Amino acid sequence: MRVSIVIRTLNEAQHLDDLMQVIAGQRTEGIEVETVLIDSGSTDGTVSIAEAHGARITNISKAEFSFGRSLNRGCDFATGDFLVFISGHCVPVDAHWLQRLCQPLIDGTADYTYGRQIGDDTSNYSERRIFAKYFPDTSQVPQEGFFCNNANSAITRTAWERFRFDEELTGLEDMELAKRMVQADYKIGYVANAPVFHHHQESWRQVRRRFEREAMALRQIMPEVHLSWFDVARFTTASIWGDWRAARRNKITSATLMDMARYRWNQFIGSYKGNHQHKVLSQSAKERFFYPQVFKKADQDEWLKPVRRTSPHEGQQSKG
Repeated sequence: MRVSIVIRTLNEAQHLDDLMQVIAGQRTEGIEVETVLIDSGSTDGTVSIAEAHGARITNISKAEFSFGRSLNRGCDFATGDFLVFISGHCVPVDAHWLQRLCQPLIDGTADYTYGRQIGDDTSNYSERRIFAKYFPDTSQVPQEGFFCNNANSAITRTAWERFRFDEELTGLEDMELAKRMVQADYKIGYVANAPVFHHHQESWRQVRRRFEREAMALRQIMPEVHLSWFDVARFTTASIWGDWRAARRNKITSATLMDMARYRWNQFIGSYKGNHQHKVLSQSAKERFFYPQVFKKADQDEWLKPVRRTSPHEGQQSKG
């Protein structure tokens, strides 16, 4: 049984070496692992790092790039029975990540799985709360609905070959493919005990643009979705207050109140820009996709307390 770990990259040198080291240290049972890099023009040594760790490399030009097309190219290049996707700025938490993420595929209880995502003290605290909302501490295999996220996911080759990723979407290619799979009675599973640290180092403009393109994609997946200016004001205010309260409860000192406010403002302004031209969604669906509140249990998540990701290099003695 072979698993291909497919990593999309563009200038991911900051975290890629740690990611590759943790992949090399995975403990698996009867799984042969290959790592495939699909790079879209890195200039910071990303490709050299991957080559040093024995990854197979393929490329896609910036002119051709879309999130779906990049993954399809990487999957075509890969040889595995199962295809695992992880972002170049994500690092698995432990050595059991790969086995746990793939186990539902092996057992036949799911055709497409995604694992938990968490941040550490280098992350914006608002984003850590978003992770707590969408990636809780309890698995659901199979799950209801078609939410999925390719920053940390796995799919059977047969399912990918049947559906493939939409190459025209501006984002959310994972949810779009999962929706088609669910409609065809395939199963999606959430695996909470296969977590990764997800590191976003973005400018405020990049945060805004990310939410804008995702809202544009969601508009195609669910064309009834609409976000009004009233929603922007209400959700921004509620989310900022929730972030401040959770930070105080969890004794967070690594993030400022202003940074939390700026993150949420850019989140919802970006979402509005990408979304506002379409007709009104039911209130329940609007709350599900946009409302920032997390459950009380999620706000008490251990991963929302101060935490620093340990580098794989730490604890190793220098030679000589």
